[in-house]
Amino acid sequence: MMDRDGFTIGEQEAEPIDMLAAYFEAHEWAFEHVGEDEIVARHRGSWTEYEVRAIWRDDDMVLQLLVLPDIRVADDKRIAICETIALINEQLWLGHFELWSASSTLLFRHGALLGPSGSLTLDQAQLLVESAIDECERFYPVFQFVLWGGKTPLEAMAASMIETHGEA
Repeated sequence: MMDRDGFTIGEQEAEPIDMLAAYFEAHEWAFEHVGEDEIVARHRGSWTEYEVRAIWRDDDMVLQLLVLPDIRVADDKRIAICETIALINEQLWLGHFELWSASSTLLFRHGALLGPSGSLTLDQAQLLVESAIDECERFYPVFQFVLWGGKTPLEAMAASMIETHGEA
């Protein structure tokens, strides 16, 4: 895989945005560079399409990863979704869900402190992106039960978090 400047990216480390571009390219995801320090990709999950946005903050050595499921929250559901987000965030070890007040956009956000090297490996890129999408996939039904199923946040969590055993 090659970065924007034509350098080979293997198991070595690379600048975070270049490594994410290599990851997206390897998985044949549509993506674009929004700027030197930002990249946006699209991925079709089991439930919906996700926008995956990464922003590199060189001053802090932090890679911020945002995953936006195709969910908009109507004004009359904002309080219920905020309660749902609070219940879900109690279950998470890394990252969190939030609701942007200006646009009523639901998203998952995670910040990765990359340290003094400011670089990312392909394995790290894969882990960051896949774990964020996995959390969105895991909790998508909870949000849908609240938004469209008429369930309270507690009912939605209980209905969605049932673990199945065996195979059908």
